[in-house]
Amino acid sequence: MKPEPQVAISLPLSDFPNLSLDPSRMPRHVAIVMDGNGRWANRRGLSRHEGHRRGKDSVRAVVDAARELGIPYLTLYAFSSENWRRPTTEVSFLMQLFHRYLITETKRLMKRDIRVVALGDTERLPPRVREALAETVAATRENRTMTVALALSYGGRQDIVNAARSIARKVAEGAISPDQIDEQTLARELTTSGLPDPDLLIRTSGELRISNFFLFQLAYTELYFTDTLWPDFREREFLSAIAAYQLRERRFGAISNGSDTRLRAQN
Repeated sequence: MKPEPQVAISLPLSDFPNLSLDPSRMPRHVAIVMDGNGRWANRRGLSRHEGHRRGKDSVRAVVDAARELGIPYLTLYAFSSENWRRPTTEVSFLMQLFHRYLITETKRLMKRDIRVVALGDTERLPPRVREALAETVAATRENRTMTVALALSYGGRQDIVNAARSIARKVAEGAISPDQIDEQTLARELTTSGLPDPDLLIRTSGELRISNFFLFQLAYTELYFTDTLWPDFREREFLSAIAAYQLRERRFGAISNGSDTRLRAQN
């Protein structure tokens, strides 16, 4: 696998005097549960639709910030498998918003050399959204500076179930034996195959749960929760999350002797 190109940091870090970021210790993969659009709107006497619309601006801000920081992988949990239970009018609006984002952002993604991949049961998406998503994925396939994974109609439990079914079929066909099944076997069958596990998970809006997201992939991910609602989550909040990550000591089950820095947050 070719190493990801490094991008020089050009964000105005001088605007954030309380933050000190180490370019050599950036997370390789950041995943975000984007939560709080509805509450943001309700507090302002606006419709939930307006909250979702404003949240789209945060998506652009965070994607641009991650690219400028040289973070090669960013996953956005945009729509869960459970979100289909929401009112039909809200789901319809969200689908329109996803479609509009894909149509309007593809040229920008191409200019910034950003690849898009899709995670989840995309067959449940409306045809026009599914088509736009496929076109964006195809158009950006050769981009290499950064990968943005869009989790749409995604559920962690269903991801594992689908992987187990695929492995079971291969065992039944004699392609592999049960004794050959290990963590890597399962990881290859997940929808995230080809992506590294997240180093950092950010969840906005103050909720302290992962909501059926990346249940297998988050085994040793650093978790960062913020009360900031997603439409208010911009560059400053993203940089604060990265700064907090860099203060963590990642031992992966080992014991730190206080002097071994190899296990500290790093790529």
